[in-house]
Amino acid sequence: MSGLIVICGATATGKSGIALAIAQKLKSAILGADSRQVYREFDIGTAKPTKIDRDSVPHYLIDICDPTETLTVSQYQQQAQKLISFPPNSITSPLLLVGGTGLYVKSIVRGLKIPSIAPMPELRSQLDELGQSQCYAILQQVDRSAAAKIHVNDSFRTLRALEVFYATGRPISELQGENPPNYPILQIGLDGDAGVLGDRIQQRTKQMLASGWIDEVAYLGEKYGWDLPLLNTLGYAEMKQYLTGGIGLEEAENLTVLHTRQFAKQQRTWFRAYPEIEWFDVGMADLGDRIWQRVAEFCEQHGFF
Repeated sequence: MSGLIVICGATATGKSGIALAIAQKLKSAILGADSRQVYREFDIGTAKPTKIDRDSVPHYLIDICDPTETLTVSQYQQQAQKLISFPPNSITSPLLLVGGTGLYVKSIVRGLKIPSIAPMPELRSQLDELGQSQCYAILQQVDRSAAAKIHVNDSFRTLRALEVFYATGRPISELQGENPPNYPILQIGLDGDAGVLGDRIQQRTKQMLASGWIDEVAYLGEKYGWDLPLLNTLGYAEMKQYLTGGIGLEEAENLTVLHTRQFAKQQRTWFRAYPEIEWFDVGMADLGDRIWQRVAEFCEQHGFF
């Protein structure tokens, strides 16, 4: 029987460490749920598991595509579902889905129906020229249900809905939905006081810089060009500004901490919307023991022990 243990929460809550300890006890494997760790060479700035960690516990859905490629949520979901249905190396314990990308987690635990339509740059360019106001008006005509759920100023979702409609001839609202998996799932969330998380984020940023993050960003910029989209993501964008002469290193570090704290707040809001997640405070002295006790109960309940 398949099963899944989710370890989710905001950045810097210690998800990887907790998951590693559980996976070792269960003799299981970890499936990454981080939208940037899927890309090769983006290591330090994404807090990717170390080689030591990956040697001690099998990790999947990490380093699965090049920085110049685009991995869609649908592609991620397909690979994750295949691993869960057919666990690697005859693993009989539940796999661990670990990360802070809420949409990745939701695509698995809710079984999101995602239209497998790749982005179409030429169509998007044509729609962009029309402007958001006209695009939204078109969407209201071809897919009233989708338009009702999309803010009038949300150009990203408006373009995606129109893209799917023109590619398939069907409204995106008809193609979306949920098909929840029938295997047991335990969802554990890690959270803490905003001040505590802020301190963790600041400390981790300093550790990244001490570990050679600047050199990593410089290498990526030289190899792929500074216009690489991934170099405009959290942390990398600030270090790119420093390396290209826009700001000083201290300012780049401070901006990274600020923007990461803002991102963590968004993550907390996303995950808090799901009542099935069981929350644990990262400030608890016996955090690891409490989480393991809950995992053990789940495994016993569903016959994994």
